[in-house]
Amino acid sequence: MDATKALGKTLVASPERQLEADSDMEIVHRVQAGDVAAFDRLILKYRERLYGIIYNMTSNREDAADLTQDSFIKAFQSIHRFGGQSSFFTWLYRIAVNSTLTHLRKSRLRSFFSLERVNADEPVSREIIEALTDKTGVDRDTFVRELQEKLNDAMQKLSIKHRTVITLFEIDGLSHQDIAEVMNCSVGTVRSRLHYAKQLLQAELQPYMRK
Repeated sequence: MDATKALGKTLVASPERQLEADSDMEIVHRVQAGDVAAFDRLILKYRERLYGIIYNMTSNREDAADLTQDSFIKAFQSIHRFGGQSSFFTWLYRIAVNSTLTHLRKSRLRSFFSLERVNADEPVSREIIEALTDKTGVDRDTFVRELQEKLNDAMQKLSIKHRTVITLFEIDGLSHQDIAEVMNCSVGTVRSRLHYAKQLLQAELQPYMRK
């Protein structure tokens, strides 16, 4: 996870993404026309990605599996109302995120970051990498655990909406525009939430990295 990535990541839909969206829409039309089995292709295509984003929001494998299944069920039940105003991918993610947010509000589950995708271009991340380089064996494992706990603690200070935005951006790599569509808010709101979350994480990590 890259917890401190710069916020200039507003992507324009590439030709490849447009082709993917068109391909998905063809499958959607087949399902809407009565070819129920065609929906399995969409499940196979997006199940792993959907599970990943939900798991990063809930940090619970069983809940993530249940919510992933529930999201596909809701998407299938609502498929006739999908008119292609957005890509199927965005529409499906919106269903999944909304279901997960409802689940989190009800159960107050924790959401965690991972250290697997730190970005060496960021100041805080460079400190993390340098610290990891200086440590070996048990010391390194201990440092990773302690730093992970620090990141987890910092995440608890974010609201669910802030955690969701930064998870979609950092873990799943969605653009500002995609996140805005998924969360039904403006791109400006997405940038604002990302900026706030990044500032908090940096503030929480800096004292720890100076130890």
